[in-house]
Order: sequence, then C-alpha cells, then structure tokens
Amino acid sequence: MRGAKSAKWVAGAIVVAMAATACGGGSGDDEGKKSPSGKPEGYVSIDVGEPQKPLIPADTNESLGSYVIQSLFTQLLDFDAKGEIVYTNAESVTTTDSKTWTVKLKSGWKFHNGEAVTAQSYVDAWNWYANIKNQQQNSFWFSDIAGYADVHPEKGEPKADKMSGLKVVDDTTFTITLTEKVPYFNYKLGYATFAPLPKVFYDDPKAFGKKPIGNGPYKFEKWTHKKLIQVAANPDYQGPNKAQNKGIQFKNYATVEAAYQDVVSGNLDIIRQVGPTDLPKYKQDLGEGAIEQPYAAIQTLVPAFYTATFKDMDPKVRQGLSMAIDRETITKTVLNSTRTPATSFTPPQVKGNQDLGTDVFTYNPAKAKQLVTEGGGVPGNKIFIQYNSDGGHKEWVTAVCESIRKATGVDCIGDAKPDFATDLEARDNDQVKSMYRGGWVADYPVNVNFIKELYHSGAEANNGRFKDAAIDKMMAEADKANSLEESVKGYQEVEKKLLEKMPAIPLWYYRINGGHGKGVDNVEVDFHGDLELTGVTVK
Repeated sequence: MRGAKSAKWVAGAIVVAMAATACGGGSGDDEGKKSPSGKPEGYVSIDVGEPQKPLIPADTNESLGSYVIQSLFTQLLDFDAKGEIVYTNAESVTTTDSKTWTVKLKSGWKFHNGEAVTAQSYVDAWNWYANIKNQQQNSFWFSDIAGYADVHPEKGEPKADKMSGLKVVDDTTFTITLTEKVPYFNYKLGYATFAPLPKVFYDDPKAFGKKPIGNGPYKFEKWTHKKLIQVAANPDYQGPNKAQNKGIQFKNYATVEAAYQDVVSGNLDIIRQVGPTDLPKYKQDLGEGAIEQPYAAIQTLVPAFYTATFKDMDPKVRQGLSMAIDRETITKTVLNSTRTPATSFTPPQVKGNQDLGTDVFTYNPAKAKQLVTEGGGVPGNKIFIQYNSDGGHKEWVTAVCESIRKATGVDCIGDAKPDFATDLEARDNDQVKSMYRGGWVADYPVNVNFIKELYHSGAEANNGRFKDAAIDKMMAEADKANSLEESVKGYQEVEKKLLEKMPAIPLWYYRINGGHGKGVDNVEVDFHGDLELTGVTVK
C-alpha cells in the first residue's frame, strides 16, 4: 500500500500508472460552504477510486485503499523523499542484535475518539492482524515475529491469540522479538499495516471498517460507495505531517480521462496519473501544475501458475515471451516516454537494485521464438493479459500483445475488468485466465519488498501462486544475515535465481505523470510515488 507507504498493488497504468488539512476539521460550518465542485471550503480533491476492502490497515494492500488508510492512520515510522526513515508515532526503534527490537512511543498521541495511543494499542492490533481467524490480507507481514505460527498456523486452529514475541513494557514502550534475525525489520515498520487500533475496534471490526477511527492526520467523515470518501483535518494531530488543508475528498472516476477533464475544468484539484490519451498534452494543459517524477514502482506481467497455460511450463517459454516484448518502442510511443524499460525485478530507488546483465529483458524476436519453441510452446498457443479498464492500461496491453504475437506467433488478448477492485478479486480468488497486469510500489526502500512480498510461497501478494522451495530457503537465509547490507546482498542472489524461474515478466519502471489545477499549491511526491496530501495548500 504505500502507506508507508504500503505494500500495495497499483491501480493505474502505472500500478500504478497510467491510469486511476491543518485548519481544523469536522463537518461543522465548512460542510455548508461548498465550492462549485461540491467540495467543502478549504478541502482538496483527488482521483482515488473505491477501495477493495473495508478500511482496516492490515486488510488493505492496494493503492486506492492505501491513500485513505494513510490519511486516517499513522504507524511508527515513515520515509522521506530519499527513502530514509522518519519517526512519526515512534520516538525510536532500536536493536543490538536484529532479533529483539525495542520501540519507544512519543507520548501524548491520541486516537480520533480521544483514547490514548499506547504500546498496548500496537500489541493488541498486531496480534489481531496476525490471527488467522481474522483473515487479514497482510497477516504475512507479521510472520517474522516469534509466536506467529501459534496464531497463524499453516493448518488447523490457532494455538494462541497472542504472539509470544510482543511484550508491553510500559505505556510508551514495547519489545518485538523475532523468530530469527531480520536486519531490515525496522524498515518494514514503515508500512501502514503496522498501524495501531483503538479499543472500540474490537467491539465490531466490520462496522469499524466502514467508519474507521484512526490516529492519523485526518478524521473520517463519510464514504459514499463508488463515489467518494471524505476526511477532515485532525486539529490535534502531533505528527510531522500535520494537514495544511481542511480535508480531503477522494473521488471515484470510471476512467482517468474523465478525471483529467475535471482537473482541466477546475472540478478536481489533483490527478494521480494521467492516462495514455492525455499524456502528450498534459504538460501544456496544466503548465506549472504538471508533475513528472520517477518513483519506486515496477510494472510486470504475472503468470497464474495454477492455470493450464502456465502450470508446469518450462521457464524458457516465459523468458521467450519476455524477449518478445519491445519495451523500448512501447515506452517511447504508447507511453509517451513516461516509463523506463526494466532491467531487473526491482526499481532503481531501492537498496540492492541491480542490473542483472541479461538479455531476457531485451527485445529479440528471433530468440524469443526460439526459446518459446525449445520450451515446448504455450498450451493452446494463446495467452490473456488481465487488467483493470479504469486504470488507463488498454493501450499498452494491446501493444504488448501485438508485440508478442508478431515475435512468437502466440495469440495474445487483453482481458479487461471494469475496475481495480474487480481485477483484484479475480486475482485473490484464482480466477485469472492466464496472466495479469502486475505492478508494485515500494512499502519500504529495500529490494526485499519487491522479492519476498511478491514471490515467497507464503506471501499474500503472490497472486500468481509461484512456489519454489529452493528460493524460499534462499530468502530465509538472507533474512538471517548479520547486517542490512548482507541481507540485501542475499536477496540480490535470490533475484538472480528469479531470473532463471521467471515468476513474472518485468516491463518498466514507473514515473508519476500527474498534476493539479490552479486552486491548490505545494503538491509534492514521496518516494513511493504517492502525492503528499497533508502538505497541499488551498489557494
């Protein structure tokens, strides 16, 4: 999600891309003062569609829900524009051995209902998130903690309701003991899934997900499904990212083109990602409001290994399909030079990114056809690429399919889903016909986030259901390294093995190509590619 910005799937043609506060808050007087666009005075509007799940931190791992979660909740730490740690709710997170970590909280923090945010708030939330009975999408993120297997067994009922590795020392201190050393564990804590919960959550989690009470820079106001979510600035917020506007409207659009027209006409303040149709002209239209900036995200094609198409397929075939894609031409023409062809499974902004020194990502139609043939071909000689039609992906998916078809003779067809939520549900329920448009934006700036969270057998976001015991073992060894640097090197070796197996086909790295209208200012982008909404000011 990026919360952290969060481990999350991206909605736009970018993932994420091409697509889909401080003055006080509440729904008092400002509710009655609305701009012509129907927005309360002093609020900022942005195109963010319907979240896939209820608004619970550990059940959100896609970019739309992530934007809302990040506005309502604040975790222990976050990252600056360079990917360096910035403490938010935590005063410090320390360790001497990478196995036992001590968290000290800043005192005086409160949830939106006035309840104090304490060490217990975190420990109780993490135990609930991790428990298999609660079926949270991001439960895997807590698997490093000692006792996780007791609350989240591979089979059967949980043996406990608390992880043994979490201990409350006092109101503002708790310790985290891991099963094994994990040198990068503090970086993981920057993901929004580690946010705390107030006591009222446990009374009715389902109701809470519809009207959440967080500890973040904004308070929840309303959710009109498939239309908008509205949050108001929290005047009592003590974090470094205090809102500089009165509130945010997250508005749902059927297409990115419709959102873009509203920005141009002044009915929407910010668009996260301009679609392919408008990319050639958006800088001229928006002038100083145009935004172009690389960030830590990658677009991929992910095989569904449970399908007849990819089950038991020789990796040579997937390598051949990769070489059949003319990334250079597609990024320059269809994507208007707004993407950079990928040379690895990780983006340049994360620790451990490396050029794998391979020709597997280079367009070579003759070799592509040779590899596909040597590997036994594609069953039925046809593949489908699933994508969400509200994200501006149709054009590049069509171009990729044409490139594959011309190079290899394998038929390739786009499989459009009406919106991102429908696309995600198909992935979650193993209903992908053969491949889907993947894309991942960094939750934390380490190569692990683009490897373990996507290709480990037990990872929730491993929707292609790729499984390789040897690779899982390599990841486990890298996690036990004595330092962050050694762990990063271990995952670089894992990545080389991924190249042999091809659990996905990397396409290109993202760049945010969005913008804002004349009614707002101070619109900045963080390293995850999220727009920093708390800093946006209304003119």
